[in-house]
Amino acid sequence: MSDLSFISPEDIKAEEKRLYEEYKQKVNQLKKVQKENEAVGQVFTKGLLPIYVLHLLSLSPSNGNDLSNKIGERTGGLWIPSTGGIYPLLKKLEKQEFITGEWDDPKKKFKKIYKLTEKGRLEYLNKKLLLKPKIEESLKVFKIIYKDIY
Repeated sequence: MSDLSFISPEDIKAEEKRLYEEYKQKVNQLKKVQKENEAVGQVFTKGLLPIYVLHLLSLSPSNGNDLSNKIGERTGGLWIPSTGGIYPLLKKLEKQEFITGEWDDPKKKFKKIYKLTEKGRLEYLNKKLLLKPKIEESLKVFKIIYKDIY
């Protein structure tokens, strides 16, 4: 063990300050990475989740958990939206009258099954037309950026 008694109080303070600055820098880097991850996630949850939920409901009625699981299955586990993101979206779509929700057992209120309304079907078809060129364009941009980086 080395003898550290020769280190002055000023040196200790300087080292504490350096370590604290290094710590703040690392925390800021971690926060930046977290924000970037959240931003990438928002592309899916805010941009693609609403139309994908409408799409899945156009195929068959479903509940929130099943919708999340279906998305996970269809994407090979690459995207599994949380039910914390699905259920507020379902409430919003229901409020907009794009879907209706009915309890599988009205007395127990255990599972709410959502169905696409006619208004929701029209919204889905409209969004599908409007978003197709944007999604295609985004895919091209992602491929270019991916190619450039890797």
